Amino acid sequence: MEYRRLGASGLMVPALSFGAGTFGGQGPLFGAWGTTGAQEARRLVDICLDAGITMFDTADVYSAGASEEVLGQAVKGRRDQVIISTKAGLPTGDGPGDAGSSRSRLITACEDALRRLGTDHLDLFQLHAYDAGTPVEEVLSTLDTLVRAGKVRYTGVSNFSGWQVMKSLAAAEKHGHPRPAAQQVYYSLLGRDYEWELMPLAVDQGLGAIVWSPLGWGRLTGRIRRGAPLPPGSRLHRTADYGPPVTDDHLYGVIDALEAVAAETGRAVPQIALNWLLGRKTVSSVIIGARDEEQLRQNLGAVGWSLTPEQTALLDAASHRTAPYPYFPYERQEGFAWVNPPLYPAPC
Repeated sequence: MEYRRLGASGLMVPALSFGAGTFGGQGPLFGAWGTTGAQEARRLVDICLDAGITMFDTADVYSAGASEEVLGQAVKGRRDQVIISTKAGLPTGDGPGDAGSSRSRLITACEDALRRLGTDHLDLFQLHAYDAGTPVEEVLSTLDTLVRAGKVRYTGVSNFSGWQVMKSLAAAEKHGHPRPAAQQVYYSLLGRDYEWELMPLAVDQGLGAIVWSPLGWGRLTGRIRRGAPLPPGSRLHRTADYGPPVTDDHLYGVIDALEAVAAETGRAVPQIALNWLLGRKTVSSVIIGARDEEQLRQNLGAVGWSLTPEQTALLDAASHRTAPYPYFPYERQEGFAWVNPPLYPAPC
């Protein structure tokens, strides 16, 4: 397994990490991904560690906290071998203090996560969403307190816009608080919006990208094909409205390109989609999920090889969409080319 630095921090993370969102299986939305219990979770963790995957990502909203509990049981006795990443900030209840990033909420969320995970520290603690109602100084000073107390090692953000990230970074610099080391983002062949604002920001500010839903909300698993019905047991019927939107034309254009590369390489469609991401600028780690051993082992086949420049170009062309304003003036007819390459790098 390749290890990469998390942005400009000193933390080394595996190129692939494991998402524990399928652990637990409780709750309406964030509990609908899977029902993996402690015994099966421990087996999946075994496979990950054998393959060099040492970072495991979860959140307090996944299965109403049960994901953290199951993950804690799965890594029990080998805490020193793993990197635990969790998130807080999304609503966990209907009460006035059950959402956001206030001092009270973050301290409580951190303590609850430590208890559920059965550990004394979090390696990476991320804000799951931007809280416009809490002063950024309060948020950062609270994270600073948790870091100084030894309960959190590194901090990050997730699902922030560019201005929200920069506001947080500026406040951290001004007050001497720890800077976020990572931003957890949606990025896939079906959704490349990350490249237009957040990727240049990451290059300029030294943030590492941790990619969620790299297979486009389950659309790039190889089970969806042009002209064929959704396979039996697919969850896409129930969850499509919650995921990033994509038109059928764009979806099947990307799938056609993936299948062409699969025919050339002998690799599975999801392996190709994951490998493409691993070659993108600023990507520190790509989160893979799995509901069973077979799915996990297939995703592990995404590392240890590289796409050719021609295969990458084919995938780039199929997945390209016109950039939004104010970025589209920098796009030329022959492809991606930025006016200022050091700050706005052309995708690899």
